Amino acid sequence: MLISKVEFRNGGKALAYTYDGALGSAILRPSNRHQTLADILFADDPVKLVESLSEPMATMVSLEDARTLAPIDQQEVWAAGVTYKRSQVARMEESETGASHYDRVYTAARPEIFFKATPHRVVGPGQPIRIRRDTNWSVPEPELALVISPRGKLVGYTIGNDMSARDIEGENPLYLPQAKVYSGCCGLGPAVLLATEPLDRAGTKISLEIVRAGGTVFTGATDVDQMARTFEDLIDWLFRDNTFPNGVFLLTGTGVVPPNEFTLAHGDVVNISISGIGTLTNTVIQS
Repeated sequence: MLISKVEFRNGGKALAYTYDGALGSAILRPSNRHQTLADILFADDPVKLVESLSEPMATMVSLEDARTLAPIDQQEVWAAGVTYKRSQVARMEESETGASHYDRVYTAARPEIFFKATPHRVVGPGQPIRIRRDTNWSVPEPELALVISPRGKLVGYTIGNDMSARDIEGENPLYLPQAKVYSGCCGLGPAVLLATEPLDRAGTKISLEIVRAGGTVFTGATDVDQMARTFEDLIDWLFRDNTFPNGVFLLTGTGVVPPNEFTLAHGDVVNISISGIGTLTNTVIQS
């Protein structure tokens, strides 16, 4: 089951759900206790709750008639780095001074985990995603995002774009927050796939396409099974000595990195697809 946030042309907002194989989505009927996406996701049984909030003869609607929003309420977004071999190599290539740190963290017990975004820095499908004004080497990072409850339970998955200014981070690893955290630095969506069963890591493909002036300038793909760490391990480290009263999103790292000579440009279109979830599309701006 997929859960999404939508906004209609009249300005009305709602939560929608889609079952596997459905041709459209149905709108949930809110209750006094269940108004937000978090109310659904962090329930003891999200699927049962959705069914209880659905009309007996729910009318399927086309999401083409509505704007899909980022599936986030008040949650923070955090990220894990150097979880794929390709990411380890790329981070070592970009940083002469910190290369050995990235090499060591790939195999260390403690992962690299850092703060990424607050909700107002997150953009949804179709919204512009930003590259910093003071960077000359910026790339998207297509990632599987975990949706985690306040109690540390994995409840779902969505698509994340962890935008990164590689030249800023490469100059000095201590500049990581500036390379990663800024307005419009993170994309999420288009929906949350509820974790009703273990994810088929080998069968979950992550693909990236970058389009410029109508032509594809980069494509790449990997699968989640190439990740060196487990979801449970990352969640355990994230919640050590930390609390998330509103739940949290955790980006799990990237295994698709454009070549060193590539940088995003104003007007590029970034398409990130993950099996079972859909495609997150954003146009790049630098302003």
